[in-house]
Amino acid sequence: MLRRSYALMCYILFLASFLYAIGFVGNLLVPKTIDAPVTRTGWPAFLVDALVLGAFAVQHSVMARPAFKRWWTRFVAPPIERSTYVLLSSVLLGLVFVAWRPLPVLVWDVRSTPLAPMLLALQALGWLVVLLSTFMISHFELFGLTQAWRSARAQSSQTEAPFIERFFYRFVRHPIMLGFLVAFWATPAMSQGHLLFALLTSGYVLVGVHLEETDLRAKIGRDYDDYRARVPMLVPFRRPRG
Repeated sequence: MLRRSYALMCYILFLASFLYAIGFVGNLLVPKTIDAPVTRTGWPAFLVDALVLGAFAVQHSVMARPAFKRWWTRFVAPPIERSTYVLLSSVLLGLVFVAWRPLPVLVWDVRSTPLAPMLLALQALGWLVVLLSTFMISHFELFGLTQAWRSARAQSSQTEAPFIERFFYRFVRHPIMLGFLVAFWATPAMSQGHLLFALLTSGYVLVGVHLEETDLRAKIGRDYDDYRARVPMLVPFRRPRG
C-alpha cells in the first residue's frame, strides 16, 4: 500500500510538472514563464539558466543508465526505483521553473504574421506527440506505477513488455524526444532566454538518445539493430544512418 501511494504521489507530481512545462514554454496561464518579467539580465542570468538545466539533464540521464540503476537499487527498492527517478526529475524540473532568469531580447518575432497561429499549432502538436507517445510504449510503466502495483500484488517487477513498434514508433525511434524538440522550437516570439532553453535541451536530447540507443542495443540486441536500420532516429521519413 505504501509503495502504491508513493508511486501515485510521484506520478501526480510528474503530471503537475508536465502541465506547468507547457505553460512555462508557451507563456500560458502559469505564474512564471520562460519570458516572465526580468529580474536579472546578462551573464548572471545565463549562468543560472545553464546551471539549472544542466542539473536536470545530468540527473535525468545518469539515473536512467543501467549501471546506475544496479547501484541505486541497493538502497532503493526496485519496485519504486522508477517512481523515485520520476520524483527527482520532477523536482529538478520545478527548480528550473523557480530559478529561471528570463533573457527578454527577441531573436525573432512573427506574432503579427500568418506564421504565428501555425507555430502555436505546431507547438501544441509537439506536446501532444510527447503525451501520446508515452501510451504507445507503456505509459504507467514509464512513470513507475506498474512496478509498484506488481509489487503490491506479489508479481515480478522485472516482467517487461516485448519490443513492439506502435504507430509513431514506426516513423521515428524517439517520438517523445521529437515532440519535445518541436514544442521547444515552435514559437512565434523567440527570446534569447527561450533560445538558450531550446539549444541546451536540444543538446541534451541528442546526447540522451545516443546513450539510450546504446542501452537498447545491449538489452534488445538484433531486433533493435534491425529497427535502427529501418527507422530514423528523430526526423521522419529520413533514411537511417545505421
